[in-house]
Amino acid sequence: MITPYFSCKDVTLYTGDARDVLSQLPDRSVDCVVTSPPYWGLRDYGTGRWIGGNPSCAHSAGRGTNTAQTKHPSLGYPASAAHRGGNPRTCQRCGAIREDRQYGLEATPEEYVETLRVVFTELHRILVDTGTVWLNLGDSYSSTPPGHTNNPMRTSTLTSRAAVARLRDSVQRADVDRTKALPRKNLIGMPWRVAFALQSDGWILRNAIVWHKPNAMPESVRDRLSSRHELLFLFVKQQRYFFNLDPIREPLARPEVLTEGLVIGGANKGRHAGIGATARRRGNSIYGNGKYSSIAPFLAKLPGEALRPTGERHSAANANGKNPGDVWSLSTRPLKAAHFATFPVDIPLRCIAAGCPPKGVVLDPFSGAATTGLAARQLERSYIGVDLNSAFHDIALNRLGLLPKEKAPGYGRPRRNATGRVA
Repeated sequence: MITPYFSCKDVTLYTGDARDVLSQLPDRSVDCVVTSPPYWGLRDYGTGRWIGGNPSCAHSAGRGTNTAQTKHPSLGYPASAAHRGGNPRTCQRCGAIREDRQYGLEATPEEYVETLRVVFTELHRILVDTGTVWLNLGDSYSSTPPGHTNNPMRTSTLTSRAAVARLRDSVQRADVDRTKALPRKNLIGMPWRVAFALQSDGWILRNAIVWHKPNAMPESVRDRLSSRHELLFLFVKQQRYFFNLDPIREPLARPEVLTEGLVIGGANKGRHAGIGATARRRGNSIYGNGKYSSIAPFLAKLPGEALRPTGERHSAANANGKNPGDVWSLSTRPLKAAHFATFPVDIPLRCIAAGCPPKGVVLDPFSGAATTGLAARQLERSYIGVDLNSAFHDIALNRLGLLPKEKAPGYGRPRRNATGRVA
């Protein structure tokens, strides 16, 4: 069994390839999955390493050097791409081979889809039969290297010029030629490619939720509309699964409707109950006895004869609030740490509240900075996170308030008293 990078009562973090780690988790041990894998051809997260050659060499596979492109050198972002177009890179100086198992740098969309299908095969095994999977994916356009930030990339989480520069470097390092699949300027449709592939594998696709980003970063495009959304898919294993709508209901626009006693079609039972049907309050027609009551003879001639009115109290409104629907307007939130692609905690909060039973276990196989973990702990669920880069786990532990003392920011620095002198 794989050894956790970190483990406590309700948080467990593993370092490694998601496929390898998931293969070692027990069957039916997870209640809910909320995740956002690296998007295809978008950026290099700096998880590669050089094998062989001269260890003292400042390896280079072409453009750039091996200098870290971040204020956090422990993250080890290399300037040279791990592999371009799916081919391993060789150091031009010493012949070392660059190895990288990160996702999103596959040569073609088909390879990327197949990679995620393998991951979801493992998820299907470890997920309880009534479990839910929430998958966030962004799309991209076919373009040539070094790529552009012209698609839903969650770049609005960046708040400084230095952060934007680091993002630009990571995008250039990804260096995947997206025109091999489609001619330039095509929207690739990657989220739906993945969704259809998972459907063919037996997953049930229950929802395609549009995450609308009101504060999406402006795009310098003139021949298309700027993108302000990403997709969030809800997958389940079987037709009956855990889902609790009440925790995520939204307040009613007119809560007073619950006490008004509205009755649909009671005065014309047996007639059309659609547009133009008579509606009345108990005891009195809402139209009174005036000229509007004369429309009754025409109701039988309208389409929809099968839609019979019941004459019972209208019960569409729920006392706990309304269904939030499949368009979620949620602003992105900044993260100062060196991780470029965090979604707002509001997303996993909704997913977990609705799709995970109390005291259940939540998994994110691409945990990154553990935004899903923050939501899980807030909702008193256990959390399992998997990431290829252990440095991201340190960021996650810091956000979760669980960072070991020796790794805490400022640990080992001289302590100063109120006068500024070293204590």
